[in-house]
Amino acid sequence: LRASRRAHALPPAAEKVTSLGKDWHRPCLRCEKCNKTLTSGGHAEHDGKPYCNHPCYAALFGPKGFGRGGAESHTFK
Repeated sequence: LRASRRAHALPPAAEKVTSLGKDWHRPCLRCEKCNKTLTSGGHAEHDGKPYCNHPCYAALFGPKGFGRGGAESHTFK
């Protein structure tokens, strides 16, 4: 299992999920931008990294401009 985000050991019975061609501890599969816990198959990917579909992926990599995907009102600081 990949625990790239956390350096702690999880109990052996910890649930694993497979996403982006890798195995993850469920709590370690998180959005790169907002850190929200993601579900396998329920998120977007960019450069091999997971992102929540909305608002993060849409705001960072989606179409730009008014009325394109509804992410135009979300800004990151």
